[in-house]
Amino acid sequence: MKTAEIKQRWLDYFEANGHAVVPSASVISSDPSILFNIAGMVQFIPYLTGREPAPFNRATSVQKCVRTGDIEEVGKTTRHGTFFQMNGNFSFGDYFKREAIRFAWGLLTNSVDDGGLGFDKNLLWATVHEDDLETIDLWLEETSIPRDRIQPRDNEDNFWHTGQPGPGGYCSEIYFDRGPEYGVEGGPVADEDRYIEIWNLVFMEFELSDVRSKVDFDIAGELPAKNIDTGMGLERVAFLLQGVENMYEIDEVFPVIEAASRLSGHRYGADHEADVQMRVVADHVRSSLIIIGDGVRPGNEGRGYILRRLLRRAVRAMRLLGVTSEVLPELLPVSMESMKLSYPELENDFDRISRIAYAEEKAFLRTLESGTQLFQNAAASLPASDKTLSGDVAFALHDTHGFPIDLTLEMASEQGVNVDEEGFRALMSEQRTRAKADAKAKKGGGHADLSAYSALLEDGVSEFVGYDRLEADSRVRGIVVDGLAQEVLTPGQTADLILDLTPFYAEAGGQRADIGLIKGHGFTARVLDVQNPIKGLPAHRVEVIDGEIHVGAEVLAVVDHDHRFQGSQAHTATHLVHAALREILGTHAVQAGSMNQPGYMRFDYSFPEAPSQQMRAEIEDVANLAVRSNYEVGTEFLPFEDARKSGAMALFGEKYPNIVRVVDIGGPFSRELCGGTHVGSSSEVGPISVLSEASVGSGVRRIEAAVGMDAFRSLAAERSIVSSLSDMLKVPGTDVQERVGDLMSKLKDAEKEIARLNSQQLLASAGKFLDNAETVGSTLFVVADLGDVSNAGDIRTVVTDLRGRVSERSAVVLGIGTSNSKPVVVIATTAAAREEGHQAGKLVSLACGELGGGGGGKPDLAQGGGSDVSAIPSAIAAVKAALQ
Repeated sequence: MKTAEIKQRWLDYFEANGHAVVPSASVISSDPSILFNIAGMVQFIPYLTGREPAPFNRATSVQKCVRTGDIEEVGKTTRHGTFFQMNGNFSFGDYFKREAIRFAWGLLTNSVDDGGLGFDKNLLWATVHEDDLETIDLWLEETSIPRDRIQPRDNEDNFWHTGQPGPGGYCSEIYFDRGPEYGVEGGPVADEDRYIEIWNLVFMEFELSDVRSKVDFDIAGELPAKNIDTGMGLERVAFLLQGVENMYEIDEVFPVIEAASRLSGHRYGADHEADVQMRVVADHVRSSLIIIGDGVRPGNEGRGYILRRLLRRAVRAMRLLGVTSEVLPELLPVSMESMKLSYPELENDFDRISRIAYAEEKAFLRTLESGTQLFQNAAASLPASDKTLSGDVAFALHDTHGFPIDLTLEMASEQGVNVDEEGFRALMSEQRTRAKADAKAKKGGGHADLSAYSALLEDGVSEFVGYDRLEADSRVRGIVVDGLAQEVLTPGQTADLILDLTPFYAEAGGQRADIGLIKGHGFTARVLDVQNPIKGLPAHRVEVIDGEIHVGAEVLAVVDHDHRFQGSQAHTATHLVHAALREILGTHAVQAGSMNQPGYMRFDYSFPEAPSQQMRAEIEDVANLAVRSNYEVGTEFLPFEDARKSGAMALFGEKYPNIVRVVDIGGPFSRELCGGTHVGSSSEVGPISVLSEASVGSGVRRIEAAVGMDAFRSLAAERSIVSSLSDMLKVPGTDVQERVGDLMSKLKDAEKEIARLNSQQLLASAGKFLDNAETVGSTLFVVADLGDVSNAGDIRTVVTDLRGRVSERSAVVLGIGTSNSKPVVVIATTAAAREEGHQAGKLVSLACGELGGGGGGKPDLAQGGGSDVSAIPSAIAAVKAALQ
């Protein structure tokens, strides 16, 4: 019986018995303190605890769940998995123990033809709480189970509570006997490998007043309304009904194991270690599919980090199986095909899901290449007396190479190396502290003490009137210099002015602040910047040009009209580009940040891969067509929920006030929540010229564009460059690209020919190094000091050639030279030398230690470098000494 069929039979059975069928909640927990939903009851907790009235008396669901607390154990045993599905039926003050037992027994034992699951009644056991004699009687009355297959257990196994004062109650669990080949006789109390729990019935009947531990608590009395919460593990029932050994072999999981087996050449079941890795792959690919499907993206914190860890563990498991190429394009579609019967939305959304997953794998493979080499070099250089990788190295792997600490820990464990986790955590903490301090300094203008601003805010907020006018009469409410309140400013001073009201836009929402003048009787000040050190109190950073400014002075605040207009052009252009991105790339191209200033806009968005050149051109076309369409730019203030219902886009994770401002450009074309300034119609934006599009982080890309006259100037500059190249190359402008391509091709061919001739020259003179070789112990030691070389490849060519000439004997060939004024060393060993214990990787580490650098590689060939050219003789001597 397919897993999807078991799920549907469950829902159909309980619907026929008066239960409301409730779709699974997202796997993402609505509780911000919990990353993922970990139990079937999560969406019913308010009803079960009485915090909210239930909209139904009975309900049933199949809830998606993810548990990652024991992620390292996945695959090592067949009990652990990250994603699982929990079937549940619930009663909110309606039926209780008798009906719960009757429903469970009926579904389990009814024939398949009658809509049941067809379990053999003679193989089912039940457990009850040792004090719950009533439930024993109910089992005997409602089912055919004999008394000797009902076993009492204590609080540890058969009492449920939340761990806090509140509802609690006895449990009754149903077990299936797999047979004597799986363990000893005696029921669940004797062996829970043979007797598998398949269903847990929780009877919420008590109010707990004090909970000291799982088994130690006080019962204050009975609940006024008694509830039922049951859970049946779908995967567990599936493997029993499908006649396989464990959850990894069911129809929704095993196809990925088969695909991993096919890709790696390892037969599942032939080798325990390979089986573990294939189970890791199957579990993590499936879990990632579900998690991405519910809206999570790989990241460095929270749910994003868990997803990233799952994907990367899957990829690395395949590498441990010998597959070094990209694997998710082979595995993820298999998982989707296996899961789509249960979750059809996965197939509909697979394009988005796969883009995210494949981009993460590409990024991780780049990380593995650089990080693994650094790890191996560091591990190889550790002294035998202390195999501990320092916190500095672990931090460098994480910070510079994007190597997750858990991956460093896994690789270290595999090689018998410890890691200074405490040192790593301390360095991470220092980095976070610095980042927070930098962010605070940038946001607050470097002021640690905001008390002067707080005192001014006590008189009320400073009203912004700049949407409607660029000049306004106002009054100086306060002056702040270096965080301290002042009464007067003199010429040449720089300070923050706080006005009663202002037409100046303070930097916010990615839009740079206005500039302009503040003038009064006998004084003028230039406005350099406007920030919000405290919400509702824009601070105008001014430089006094002439005269003295006193608190209480009447002023005229004048925004620079041209600066504001160009800034508004850029902000409206940002909305147009955002709309164009979503039209061309899809609605999953979601804003991740922006910055706009006169003549320029920058827009960050979530997208797993680089758009094609054609897509980039189409994005630019759509944005400029919107400009040409002369859409009206309208604004209105609405309650937040009304704005969302009207189709206005809001940034995920942003906090919005109850009343929000909606900016509408051309009706359905663009409608966003935005507090920035804009032009009156899209045609006022002028041309939009995309300058660049690139990745700025995993899954986040950035598009930059010139706007208005700056876009025109950018295009004119490019035209001038093409014209100059056309003159230089003596071809029309339309042929410049082709002509440059031809020249580049010829240049590459010439460089290859030069490299070939250099290699020939080096190889021709390589024989002299054999003439000067010496025997150290029983090993021939060949030293090729090549002096200045163009790159390490030249040294490698000579070393491998020399090794080939002496391959029949025990020999170590050391090639050394300088490239870009830095020493480079390559060592190769013959098979006979390796049998004597001479490994190239270890010898290179010795040499590089003398050169002030590092290196590593395989036993037969290794490479490294350093910084001290003068130490080349010492490096050669160190290797020679190691051969003795």
